[in-house]
Amino acid sequence: MNGAMEMSASRKFMLFKSILIPMILSGRKTQTRRKRSGVWKVGDIVAVKNRPNSKPACFIQIVGKYRQRLGDLSLEDIRKEGFNNFEEFIKFWKKIYGGWNPKIFVTVYEFRVIKRRKK
Repeated sequence: MNGAMEMSASRKFMLFKSILIPMILSGRKTQTRRKRSGVWKVGDIVAVKNRPNSKPACFIQIVGKYRQRLGDLSLEDIRKEGFNNFEEFIKFWKKIYGGWNPKIFVTVYEFRVIKRRKK
């Protein structure tokens, strides 16, 4: 990654719950769904953090972005989110957002890890 890419990534970050970071680093989690559209575009390099002021766990590149009804999730989508089944994902979603409404539209971000933090 060149310096310009790294500099732009330092200004852009995506927050994830701490429990999700190992899933991202292992490649198990390659999608995330957000209620808001956000500023991220396909091609962006984004720092993965669990708090705004924390050091990045890694950097990801956004490789896909689209809108989807929450209720239109497939089992493949659930697995790309890092979960084994619908029940796990719905439970986690409710914990974050307080409820489950299959009719709402969310923004799906597909990503790949491009740089891990040096230990």
